[in-house]
Amino acid sequence: MDTQKKQLITWDGVNVCVRLKLAALWTSLMFLIIYLDYFHLYMPGKIEDISQGKVYIFEITQGFLFGALSSVAIPTLMIFFSVAFSVSVNRWTNITVASVYIPFMLFNLAGEAWPHMVFGAFLEVVLLSLIIIYAWKWPRIEK
Repeated sequence: MDTQKKQLITWDGVNVCVRLKLAALWTSLMFLIIYLDYFHLYMPGKIEDISQGKVYIFEITQGFLFGALSSVAIPTLMIFFSVAFSVSVNRWTNITVASVYIPFMLFNLAGEAWPHMVFGAFLEVVLLSLIIIYAWKWPRIEK
């Protein structure tokens, strides 16, 4: 009589280091920022406002555009910094930048906030909170 051996199924238990988790979270945040800005253009009257030189209550100036670029350049750079910085610098930089960006992301709800914007802001806050949690709980290696 042939006996059948049961095949054990195991899940891939590869641990991903905190650096890569942080970089992935910052990357996810950047995709959300880009798509929310893009979908914002579909809201009635927004393209007309832009063509008249206005975004929300702000005049579109060189300073405004520099500030807008700076606001997305920081999370973009955090993707690289999360992998490149030393652990101690990395940890505190991620905690600080993510903490500063939570109210910044919520500011985007000022004025006319459609459901997609509220949902996007909620997801952004979740991602930023996860960045803070992962950086805060970064495991220490005993030497």
